[in-house]
Amino acid sequence: MRVIAGEFRSRKIIPVPGFETRPTSDRLRETLFNILNPLLAGAVFVDGYAGTGAVGIEALSRGARHAVFIEKSKTALEVLQQNIAALKLEYRSRVIRGLVPMHLAGIPADIVFLDPPYESERDYLASMEALEPHPPALTVVQHSVRFALEDQYGPMRRTRLLKQGENALSFYKFAEVVTPDSLE
Repeated sequence: MRVIAGEFRSRKIIPVPGFETRPTSDRLRETLFNILNPLLAGAVFVDGYAGTGAVGIEALSRGARHAVFIEKSKTALEVLQQNIAALKLEYRSRVIRGLVPMHLAGIPADIVFLDPPYESERDYLASMEALEPHPPALTVVQHSVRFALEDQYGPMRRTRLLKQGENALSFYKFAEVVTPDSLE
C-alpha cells in the first residue's frame, strides 16, 4: 500500500496483518480522490472504520487540514498510529478508538468517509443515523456492489453511485429538509 498523490506521494503505508480489515485498494482510492480533490483544501476529513488510515492519510496528503481516524480494532489502531507517526502527521490528526457510530455525531467535519465491514449492514445504518442530526457537507460510503444503500438518510441524499469491480462508493450530500414548521 502507498499514498497515491500529494505531499506524501509514493510513501508506503504499513498494512494491518491478517484479514481483520479490508483495505481500500489503491485504484479505488485514486478514483475517490480524483472526485474529492477540489473539496479537500482546508477540510476536516473523518476516516471512519479507518484500518491502516490510508484514506485519511491520502486526504491529508492532498490538502485536508485535519483528519480524524476512528477504529475499534487494537491491532489496526497500532498500525494506524505507526503510519501517522512515520509521516509525522500527529499534529494534523486525531485517533479515536471505539465504535464509529458512537463518535460521529460529536465531530464537526466537512467530509466523512465510511467503510464498515461489508457484511455488517447494522454498521452502515447506525453510522448514517449518527450523522443525521449534524450532517457533513459530504459523506462517502464504500460498500459492496451487492449491498443497496438507501437513496436518502435523513437530510443526506445520494447524489452519485460509482461502481468499481466488487466495490461501490455512494456519495451523499447534505440537503436542507423543508418541513411545514420551517416555512413559518
